[in-house]
Amino acid sequence: MIKLTVTLLMLFIVLGCSGIGGKPSNGGLTGGMPPQVFIQIGDERHETKLGTYCWSGPNHNLCVDAVGPAELLKNEKPVLVRPGEKIRFVLDYEPLPNKFHVEQISGGNHTEVAVKENAIQAPVQKGIYYYSYGVWWMDEKKENVSHGDAFYCFVLEVI
Repeated sequence: MIKLTVTLLMLFIVLGCSGIGGKPSNGGLTGGMPPQVFIQIGDERHETKLGTYCWSGPNHNLCVDAVGPAELLKNEKPVLVRPGEKIRFVLDYEPLPNKFHVEQISGGNHTEVAVKENAIQAPVQKGIYYYSYGVWWMDEKKENVSHGDAFYCFVLEVI
């Protein structure tokens, strides 16, 4: 009897954690890793580089840690922009993330940048600026539960 109870308990734990027999608990995320994000300036799209992320696919949970934006992008050519130019984030994926954060890194200083209508403004001062664009797919019903998050990096040069 004890052996049967332990076996049933183990089966319940495995089925409960895997999402088998019920709705997957990954918030509808698909694929093995977060989707590609682009920045769009005018009519031109530019790729970003995926950094640190955690992703809950239908059959897996995966977290990957990466170096910071300046190190990750050290061999990348900056995207040229005019002072104050609008930089729009483009993500062709459903569901869209529901929490966002942008950080600008320049000269060792880290500054939070306001995101309005899925876009930011380029700095007005000339120079090279590194960015980290963090996104989260937060659970709509459970507070502080994330089904996935990703940090995308890009570098701009204001000319």
